[in-house]
Amino acid sequence: MRQILECKNLTKSFGSVKALDSVNLNIERGRIVGLLGPNGSGKSTFLKICNELLTPSSGEVRIGGFKPGLESKKIVSYLPEKSYLNDWMRVSEIIGFFKDFYSDFSEKKAYDMLKSLNIDANCKLKTLSKGTKEKVQLILVMSRRAELYLLDEPIGGVDPAARDYILDTILKNYSEDATIILSTHLIADIEKILDDIVFLKNGQVALTKSVDDIRDEYGKSVDVLFREVFRCYEN
Repeated sequence: MRQILECKNLTKSFGSVKALDSVNLNIERGRIVGLLGPNGSGKSTFLKICNELLTPSSGEVRIGGFKPGLESKKIVSYLPEKSYLNDWMRVSEIIGFFKDFYSDFSEKKAYDMLKSLNIDANCKLKTLSKGTKEKVQLILVMSRRAELYLLDEPIGGVDPAARDYILDTILKNYSEDATIILSTHLIADIEKILDDIVFLKNGQVALTKSVDDIRDEYGKSVDVLFREVFRCYEN
């Protein structure tokens, strides 16, 4: 099966507001996909549903053939937009926790990435800067041998100088058979690593194409096309 993720008429409502509205989407294995849209477009809601943190109002999503749940979580590694780690824990303790909890977690890979970033594993999280905490969280996520990585704004909270390192860390630490879905509004920073894009606007898929097709058909970058598409929606 080439598809790792399938959505059929996926809808999520909060009261009278539809955060996702009849989303139909197929994501293939071995791709890096940009889930792109302005704030409030439904990106985080989509990723939370895929990780069973929210339930759909209607429609369905399947990951590796499974509905979000115990079986899908075995193959999904999720980076939330906000940290969920306990500040009182040492980095080494968190690594030990992940090693015990996830059978596909590589302790060696985690420590190698910490070393390359000069992060002391004996430090408590509360002593680290916000940006360093986010790097630790990314290291934990990318140290799993997952089939699908769901990364919610992985470069949103770090300074521009650190973004290239984070993208490089992502690229170097996943299997080419795996898929990454990366949510962001910082399109110019991530365009160079993307295979495909999904534009979300008001909870609906506005466009889904490969990056190569966009350049061939439109003769412009993803960032430029994104600005044009969403300007049209706003008029």
